[in-house]
Amino acid sequence: MWGSTRAEITKLVRRPASWLLLAVAVLLSLTFTYLVPYAGANGTAEGAPNAGRGIAETLPDQLVGNSIGGLPVFAGAILLILGVLAVGGEYGWGTWKTLLTQGPSRLTVYAAKIAAVALASLAIVLALFASGAATSAVIAAVEGAPARWPSVVDLVAGVGAGWLMAMTWAGLGVVLAVALRGVALPIGLGLVWLMAVQNLLAAIAAPLLDWVAALQEWLPGPNAGSLAASLGTSADTPGVAALVGDGHAVAVLAAYLIAFVGIGGLLLRRRDIL
Repeated sequence: MWGSTRAEITKLVRRPASWLLLAVAVLLSLTFTYLVPYAGANGTAEGAPNAGRGIAETLPDQLVGNSIGGLPVFAGAILLILGVLAVGGEYGWGTWKTLLTQGPSRLTVYAAKIAAVALASLAIVLALFASGAATSAVIAAVEGAPARWPSVVDLVAGVGAGWLMAMTWAGLGVVLAVALRGVALPIGLGLVWLMAVQNLLAAIAAPLLDWVAALQEWLPGPNAGSLAASLGTSADTPGVAALVGDGHAVAVLAAYLIAFVGIGGLLLRRRDIL
């Protein structure tokens, strides 16, 4: 098992797409969480009501909420793509047979891939926190504002929540890759759901239909948004709204993660590779 896991980690590390996804996640997070609010606050007319608020949202005390705020939508899309590439690439390259003729069973290889994706997801979440911390520290120094950092407990809770959200979306990518045996279609369908369908349900269907509003409490996107909101992410962030409590959100996301990983493993074990 360890040999397979090490091999999967090596593949992810040496794959340029993995580093590109990491760079895109960090760049988007810094741009829309720190740079745009800060530039907007300093670019408004003197005395504009949102100037001070914009700067306050970029300071170190907001690190946890800012770092995980993108995971319900755009950073979640990055993790979904990572999950698809980690598993679906074997179908596109025709390398499943090569992997399985080396000795490990299907479930051993699958478990190794899940472990590698879990470590890669954690690395992305930590990168979001580290880059956010550096950027907020610079802004605080430039503005002469006090650098009040979150407590260790809050940071650990934030990293854990971010990792859960990241793994849920990566798990969705994994199960789509196994179910559809490829890369392009799983990425396309996953992004349509994450970026379009769940937002349409929340913005259009839920206000009109009570059963859709109730369904929102059991979908992964709204629960990820609720978890982010409970940890300080601004309600103005796309996909973030406090629909349910943090305990409910954690339980639902964990259930989805287990289901995604379990279904993916079952399909891989019972179906033909090609």
